[in-house]
Amino acid sequence: MNANSAGGRLRWSICAMLFYATTVNYMDRQVLGILSPTLQHAIGWTEAQYGYIIAAFQVAYAIGLLAAGRLIDRVGTRVGYAIVMAVWSLAAASHALARTPLGFGIARFFLGIGESGNFPAALKAIAEWFPRKERSLAAGIFNSGANLGAILAPLLVPTITVRLGWQYAFLTTSVFSLVWLVVWLTFYRKPSEHPDLAPAELQYIQSDPIESSHPIPLGRLLRYRQLWAFPAAKFLTDPIWWFYLYWLPKFFDARYHVSLLHLGLPLVIVYNASAIGSIGGGWLPGMLYRHGFSMAKARFSAMLLCACLVLPVLFANRLPSLWYAVGLLSVAAAAHQGWSANLLTIPSDLFPKKAVASVVGIGGTAGSVGGVLFSIATGWILQVTHSYTLLFSVAGSAYLIALLILFLIDPRLTPIEDAA
Repeated sequence: MNANSAGGRLRWSICAMLFYATTVNYMDRQVLGILSPTLQHAIGWTEAQYGYIIAAFQVAYAIGLLAAGRLIDRVGTRVGYAIVMAVWSLAAASHALARTPLGFGIARFFLGIGESGNFPAALKAIAEWFPRKERSLAAGIFNSGANLGAILAPLLVPTITVRLGWQYAFLTTSVFSLVWLVVWLTFYRKPSEHPDLAPAELQYIQSDPIESSHPIPLGRLLRYRQLWAFPAAKFLTDPIWWFYLYWLPKFFDARYHVSLLHLGLPLVIVYNASAIGSIGGGWLPGMLYRHGFSMAKARFSAMLLCACLVLPVLFANRLPSLWYAVGLLSVAAAAHQGWSANLLTIPSDLFPKKAVASVVGIGGTAGSVGGVLFSIATGWILQVTHSYTLLFSVAGSAYLIALLILFLIDPRLTPIEDAA
């Protein structure tokens, strides 16, 4: 049975809800980055203090991912996702009350706790609703919500800030979150429990080999070498995306003197490109697989292409024109999201559905730890050197190093067999 004869498209409605949630997730976290030049003048924080504020989010994100993955595996995707959405929405709104660097750091910490559950929950939903051969495409589609959120934020935030004040920019997305919560709790069920799912589509979704329903204890999970491939790659490459989210507005302001009201177009171009990269990167392995590649070879080929496309970002700080820099950063952001669409699929490729959220949580924690270290280092590097050259050098080289480590740990991307 192929995708066109699957007897329905309900699974793509689930993917659309994941896309929406991820869009809101990134709108919430992007507001601070867009307002950072404005708030730096209004609040008076230093580059190093801004680095600590970003690090507060990432520390909480790292802590939350470990707990969120296990929570979602325990209580289920429907309830777990609703809980984390509610927490991060309240935390996002609380930024409007902050008046000091410490206040923003506290708000970011609780935002990180809540937002940490988005990807474990979404990837568990993908594992529940999609057969293995469609998961990278589904992951690429929902992950492109990150790009839409990063596009919408620079379009909305400057206008809201100029007309109403920066506090209202932090309050805006609460309405979007409330709508999603109602729809999610009303509509989402496991495939086997969903009243609107056609039998033919259920059979298609369940076409992979049947898995044991018993949970894998965390201690045994940590002993699988396959587990460590994912967090190693996340540790090296997640910090680059955080860097783009939180420092591109400051980079455009510092290097090319782009004001708040003119930030929108450069950021929209970069994140539109990243949306194309996310979906394209998710589609590519399936196409290669249909042309005779093994799934491991298809996955690694797509990731190698993305890693090579990132390399030119090494020169982003040396370009004389804003639009040359925007073009280079657009390619790099697209390649990152294509990379991520494949990397995010690896847990469901290698582990049974019962363990996917936990594995994603462990990997996400590693990525957040890398993000914390890189954010603190970025703040101090900029405060001392006032230059982005070294930072873009790290951003350009991280993916090839991560791919090499991933390949050395698990060159065949071998699924585990755990019958317990």
